[in-house]
Amino acid sequence: MHDMQMHHMHEMPMTGAYGPYPMTREASGTAWQPDAAPHPGLHLMPGKWMVMVHGFADVAYDDQGGPRGGDPKFYSGNMAMAVAQRPLGPGVLGLRTMLSLEPATIGREGYPLLLQTGETADGVTPLVDRQHPHDLFMELAASYRVSKFFLYGGLPGEPALGPPAFMHRFSGMNLPVAPITHHWLDSSHITYGVLTAGAVFGRVKLEASAFRGREPDQDRWGIEQPKLDSYSWRASWNPGEHWALQASTGRLESPEQLEPEVDQDRSTFSVMYHGNGWETTLAWGRNENSPGHTLDALLGEAAFEIGERHLAMARVESVEKDELFPIPEGDLVLQSGEVFTVGEVTLGYRFDFLREEHASVGLGAAGTFTVLPQELYDSYGTFPISGVFFVRASLR
Repeated sequence: MHDMQMHHMHEMPMTGAYGPYPMTREASGTAWQPDAAPHPGLHLMPGKWMVMVHGFADVAYDDQGGPRGGDPKFYSGNMAMAVAQRPLGPGVLGLRTMLSLEPATIGREGYPLLLQTGETADGVTPLVDRQHPHDLFMELAASYRVSKFFLYGGLPGEPALGPPAFMHRFSGMNLPVAPITHHWLDSSHITYGVLTAGAVFGRVKLEASAFRGREPDQDRWGIEQPKLDSYSWRASWNPGEHWALQASTGRLESPEQLEPEVDQDRSTFSVMYHGNGWETTLAWGRNENSPGHTLDALLGEAAFEIGERHLAMARVESVEKDELFPIPEGDLVLQSGEVFTVGEVTLGYRFDFLREEHASVGLGAAGTFTVLPQELYDSYGTFPISGVFFVRASLR
């Protein structure tokens, strides 16, 4: 009976939670990806519900190069999610949940990642050259759609700002390290308090969000107090099944816990293309800090399936950062304010040595070449090279 349900589920037209289009168009939060992008996971149909369950776990050994690379570290990046929807009254009810054990498997201080910045490990010191763990509760959200119009709310959830989060887009989800442009493009994917209203007109979606601008604090296990002190707008356009474009802008109230007096205007633009077994994402982000600097970031990433068991990955980034050299100020450690344009080139490969109908296990490696201005050579080294070796298990 279960096999018949699964087979029927794949044959029937599966529409999205936010509009009458293919379910594959939906990525993180209310963001769109190309219709042709894969929707990995188990697809079930209990009663009137359509359910998709997905998850992955990496076990990684991380060795960052240069004087600021820190000690090598084992860690596990992981995520489990479930999406469900059913007809209800005149519309469609949707439920979303996403959880992570990274507070335990990565820890408060995160994992070493050269040039990464954002958030804090202890409420006092900013994380620099380290990637923070995600919260246990990454998304607890519901939506309701009637005809062309939808409402989405989450505690936490993701506002209409930026491209799909890197853990959800095929071009970026397979690399075991986060992009250093994360806090310019998609850092709002865990937001404690989100309300989004939107409308879908064929291949165009317009939406607006009210949400809490503050990023998660160092207490990763709980749910923080919601607020609606920030806002954003996003326009999305999928001109064909292989393309997804978005432009968005938002005002974030006091996004960084350690700099509560600094607000931020964020703008993003991205283009995604998914071909036969490969995907490319190009994205630009700008953070205008008030008071503070206006900082730009560029991202290009791609993933290529080679046959059924081989996957090649690439990511190229350039970003302006003013958080690389924290200085003490009273009881806190704040940023020096000096702006540097830095970049990284990451290349990776994974071989799936076990591949079943609904699960796979693969062994991979990724190397990163760090690009620095000359004035940072004394701190970071002339040309630091970093490496990550990992095993990934995932539902498919």
